[in-house]
This record gives sequence, structure tokens and C-alpha cells, in this order.
Amino acid sequence: MAAPSFRIAIATDTDAIRSLLDQSGLPTADLAHSVPEFIVACEGAIVVGTGGLQRCGATGLLRSVVVSESWRGSGVGRAIVERLERRAQQLGLSELVLLTQTATRFFERQGYRVIERRDAPAAVLASEEFRMLCPQSAVCMLKYLHNP
Repeated sequence: MAAPSFRIAIATDTDAIRSLLDQSGLPTADLAHSVPEFIVACEGAIVVGTGGLQRCGATGLLRSVVVSESWRGSGVGRAIVERLERRAQQLGLSELVLLTQTATRFFERQGYRVIERRDAPAAVLASEEFRMLCPQSAVCMLKYLHNP
């Protein structure tokens, strides 16, 4: 298996992104109007992983990091998160927040720490993902970014 290539998603990736998210039970209901920027990992023309970044004021909402089953454990998820973090820094964002039900340990290894959901920045708390799409049982995590 050759290493995948990574790039910012384009309009023709929308169906593949939505399919990966649906297969993993991740929210898609707000994608059309929240307009997160996605990174995709591709094996040739096939999208094998993705992750999104949604701006919420000075904070980024890291959302929907998913890797196809055949690529899990290969470092693709970590590489997507690293690219999303670099993109957030380029945008001048000071921190990233996320919600997860299954990947707490994965994100802890990437430097994220668990916080109380109510302690997330107000702009993030106002997002549809926080208000309606993710269950209250989801773990909230935060990572401060060191901007160059």
C-alpha cells in the first residue's frame, strides 16, 4: 500500500466525504451551511480519510476526522490532524476544540486535553455541532496552538 496523498478537499469530494462520515456515524446535517474546510487523504482518486476545520471566532472546531477501515492504524488520521492544525495556525486561530465519542485516546496522543463542555469558547458552544448534533455524552477536548 503506497502512502496516500493529502490535499484540501474540492467540490467533487463532497459525496466521498459524506459517505465516510455516514459510515462512521459522524454528523453531516449541517455541512451545507456550516461549511467546514476539509482535508482529504487519497489513494489515487479514492478518498480514504478526511477531517474538517470550522472557524468559530478565534477558535477552530476540529470535526469529523475519519479514516476508511482499511487505512486505520496507518498514521493517516494523525497526518490529517497535523494538517488541520497547520491550517488553523495559518488562519491565526489560537486553539482547537473537538467533541468525540470514540477517539479520546487518539486525540490525547495528539496533545489534546479533556475539558468540560461548558468551558469551550462561546463561539464553539453556539455551533450546531455543539448545540444539536453531538450528544451530551461526547467528550470535549482542547488544544492550544502555538502560532509562528
